[in-house]
Amino acid sequence: MRELRNVKQLQHIESPDDLKKLTIEQLQEVCDDLREFIIEQLSCNPGHFGSSLGTVELTVALHYLYNTPYDRLVWDVGHQAYGHKILTGRRERFHTNRKLGGLSGFTNPEESEYDSFIAGHASTSISAALGMAVSASLKNERERRIVAIIGDGAMTGGLAYEGLNNVCAQPNNLLIILNDNNISIDHNVGGLQDYLVKLTTSRNYNLMRNRLYQGFKKRKLITEREKNLMLRFNNSVKSLLTREQNLFEGFNIRYFGPVDGHDLPGLIRVLKNIMDMKGPKLLHIKTVKGKGYEPAEKSATLWHAPGLFNKDTGERIVKGSKDQPPLYQDVFGHTLVEMAGEEERIVGVTPAMPTGCSMTYMMERFPERVFDVGIAEAHAVTFSAGMAKEGLIPFCNIYSSFMQRAYDQVIHDVALQKLKVIFCLDRAGLVGQDGPTHHGVFDLAYMRPIPNLVISAPYNEHELRNLMHTAVYGNDGPFVIRYPRGRGELKEWHNPPRLLPIGKGRKLKEGNDIALLSIGTIGNQAARAIAKAEAGESGVSVAHYDMVFLKPIDEALLREVADRFRYIITVEEGVKKGGLGSAVLEFLAANGYQEVRVVQVGIDDRFVTHGTVQELHALTGIDEAGILATIRRVERAIEKEEEITEFIQR
Repeated sequence: MRELRNVKQLQHIESPDDLKKLTIEQLQEVCDDLREFIIEQLSCNPGHFGSSLGTVELTVALHYLYNTPYDRLVWDVGHQAYGHKILTGRRERFHTNRKLGGLSGFTNPEESEYDSFIAGHASTSISAALGMAVSASLKNERERRIVAIIGDGAMTGGLAYEGLNNVCAQPNNLLIILNDNNISIDHNVGGLQDYLVKLTTSRNYNLMRNRLYQGFKKRKLITEREKNLMLRFNNSVKSLLTREQNLFEGFNIRYFGPVDGHDLPGLIRVLKNIMDMKGPKLLHIKTVKGKGYEPAEKSATLWHAPGLFNKDTGERIVKGSKDQPPLYQDVFGHTLVEMAGEEERIVGVTPAMPTGCSMTYMMERFPERVFDVGIAEAHAVTFSAGMAKEGLIPFCNIYSSFMQRAYDQVIHDVALQKLKVIFCLDRAGLVGQDGPTHHGVFDLAYMRPIPNLVISAPYNEHELRNLMHTAVYGNDGPFVIRYPRGRGELKEWHNPPRLLPIGKGRKLKEGNDIALLSIGTIGNQAARAIAKAEAGESGVSVAHYDMVFLKPIDEALLREVADRFRYIITVEEGVKKGGLGSAVLEFLAANGYQEVRVVQVGIDDRFVTHGTVQELHALTGIDEAGILATIRRVERAIEKEEEITEFIQR
C-alpha cells in the first residue's frame, strides 16, 4: 500500500462511528484527506476518478448523520462510492480496488454490510430504495431511514422515472438525493432560491407546517386528496416565485434545493433538518465532477476513468508502444465515418457513451446525424427503430451488458417489424476490472432465440469492417455485431470492406483429428493454441473454422464437420448455455449425429469476478493455455478410444 501523506484525520477513521466523534472542522479535514487519498490511490491503480471526488462532502455528511449500516444508503452508479468504501472499513484494502481478488469497483453487498445494493448499472437506486422503504414499513422497522443517491447522468434513465412515479403512490419516508454534476439536470441558483431552501428545510417551518396539517385533519377539515391538492398549490406558488417548473414536485415529492454539495456545514444542516421529515422528499445538490483536482474539473469526460496519471502534473500515462493494433472501438468509429460519407441515410445512436464507443469521430464530421440519448438504452433502441421505419440506417452502439436493459425493445420494436437497425455491441465478452455487472457474456445467448436477427462476431478488424459493410449493403433487417474491449490483431487494419455471405462460416485451417469451431476474436487465442498443440510430439491435427455468424448458423459447414470428425471443440467468449456450443449441439441432435462428441469452451454457469482481461481469460479457461489444455484432453480421449478399439480387435 502506498504511504499516506497529509491525511491525518482519515487514518483514524475505521468506520462511520468514528466520524460521529468529530467536530465540523475535523470533518472538513476528513474531506480533504479523502480527496488526497483517492487522488493518490487512483493515480497508480486506475478506476472511476471524477465521480467519487464530486461526492466527498456528501459521503462524509451522510455517514456522520445516519446510523449506517442499519440505515440504508443506496448508491446509484457505484463509481460515485469510492469515498463510501474508504470510510466503511476498506481503506487499508483500497489499493486492491478492481484487482483480481480485491475490492469491487462498485458497491456490492457480498463485500460489505454497508453496501446495501449492487450498483453497476445506472438508474436503479430509487426503485431499490423504495423497495427497502416499503419493507421497513411492513416489518415495523419505522425508525430505519432509507436514502437513494442518484446522479452522474443516471436521471436520464427511464427506470428512475418509473421509480419516482411509484414513490408518490406508496406511503414512505424515502429521501432521494440528486447529485447534479452538470451531466444531468441543471437549475439556477439565486438569492430567492437560497432563501427558499433555508426556509423550506427549516425544522421550525416544517414543524409548524405539520402541526397545521394535523390540526386540519383532526377537525376533518382536510382529506388526503385535499392535502395533495394543497401540496400542488404550494408547489405552484414556489414555481411562480422562482420562475422555475419543478419535475419532482409534479410527482408530489417535496423538493429541496439546489444546495451546494461541497459546503459541508450547509449540507449537514439541511440533511439534519429533513432526514426525519415524513413523506417522500428530494434534495437536489450541485457538485463538480472531479472536485479538488483541477485537470478533472476542467475535463470531466476525460477524467471519468483516466487510467494511470501523474498526480502532481495531471499528465496521463499511456503504457505500451504506439506501433500497436488499434482499439476495436476506434475501428468501428473510423469505419462508421467512412461509410456515413458514402451513404447519407446512415445515422449513429449511443446511450451516453460517444467517447467509449468512438462515435465521437462521426460527431465531429456529421454532428447532425449522431444522437447521444443519455443513459437510456431502451429509448436508444426504439428511437433507432423509429428512424429505421422511415428509411434511415441507424448504427445503434450499446455496450453488451447495457443492451440487456433494452431486450424487450429489440424483440418488440425492431425484430418483430424486421427493421434495419444495426446493433453494434461493444465490450462483448470479459471486460476486465469493471467486473460482473459489465461483462458482456450473455449477448450471444440472449439474442439467439429472437427471430429475424442476424447475429455475428468478427475474427479481427478486417472482419469488423466487412460485417459493418454487409449489415448496410447486404441485409434488409436487424443485424447484430459484437466485438470486445481492447486492441485488435492487425496493425494494417484498413482493408477495402467487402460483402460477406450471411450465414456462412469459413475454414481457417485444415486438420484430421479434431474440428475446432470458434466465433469472434477469441478465435485468435484458439489459433495460437492449435499451433502449440500441433507442435507437440503427438502429431495431433486440428481443423479450425471461424463461424462468423451465430444466426443464421452455417448448417452446411456443420454437416461437413460432423461427417468428417468424431470430436468437435467449440470456443466462444460468452456463456456456454445458449451460445455457439448449444447451437452446435442442437444441430447435431436434430440431424442424428449421435456419435459426435462436443466439448464446449466458454463461460460456465456463474458470474465472473473482476480482474484484468488476461487474468479472467485464464480463470475461465478461454485463454490460449486453457484452449490448449482442452485440445490435449480431447487428444487423450482419442488415444484411449484407439487403445480400446485395438484391444477389442485382438
